[in-house]
Amino acid sequence: MKVGLQIPNFTWPNGPAALGGELAAVASTADRAGFEYVAVMDHFFQIRGVGPSENDMLEAYTTLGFLAAHTERAKLLTLITGIHYREPGLLAKAVTTLDVLSGGRAILGIGAGWNEEESRGLGFPFPSTSERFERLEEALRYLLQMWSDDDGPFAGRFTQAERLLNSPQVLSRPRPPIMIGGGGEKKTLRLVAQYADSCNLFQGPQLLHKLDVLRRHCDDVGRDYDDITKTVYHVLDVGENGERTQQLIDELGQLAEHGFDVAVGSVPTLPRLDPLERIGADVIPQVEKL
Repeated sequence: MKVGLQIPNFTWPNGPAALGGELAAVASTADRAGFEYVAVMDHFFQIRGVGPSENDMLEAYTTLGFLAAHTERAKLLTLITGIHYREPGLLAKAVTTLDVLSGGRAILGIGAGWNEEESRGLGFPFPSTSERFERLEEALRYLLQMWSDDDGPFAGRFTQAERLLNSPQVLSRPRPPIMIGGGGEKKTLRLVAQYADSCNLFQGPQLLHKLDVLRRHCDDVGRDYDDITKTVYHVLDVGENGERTQQLIDELGQLAEHGFDVAVGSVPTLPRLDPLERIGADVIPQVEKL
């Protein structure tokens, strides 16, 4: 099992003036410690469950470009980009730029989106759920074409483009991996089976059932279930002084037994660096054997 770091909170004790240096230190420490991914949310307001809307929030792809300069090996992604925030061409160029400048370490994390508050607040369109899923599938087809040798036109319901030129082209081969986030059984997991290299699921009583649903969708579309990387969100809490380290190892071991390949989540005590170092020294070597 691999371990990934997600950074969902930027309201740190020393404030925005210190944020750049502290974020660089967090990313470089996680990179050296052996985290497989470094991820940020794609939101403009802070989300419920993390903090009030007014808390600090950085734009995702600008932040990932910054993190690319302070890491060497970790893969970089959003967890997860809402489809309605960027037109497909802009999203393709953003991920391509990240991939090129990071030396081929970009992953596209994408989903149907959900945050109506920030969308209404900043004036982003917020289509119906059904339309967002239609836009998601169309954007996936657009992105796959733009990351291929076909620079011809694209005609969809929502996007009509005359030439999908992408220069420079991505370094990742055959293209940046695609992660689709969410556990919707009728639409999201079907799209995973059709288009994605990995899924991202959240903990809950239906977690293992979601894997069964994904397997059925793979059977329906003729996809090898084992080709999809199963990723689960799990808070990486080793405790204030490392007292939860073994418990975290046991939790990740159980997820690995259930068939998950990656656990990605937040570390509650950031911007402290010692928990990242402890995870790198004591947790990652253990769970990578699983």
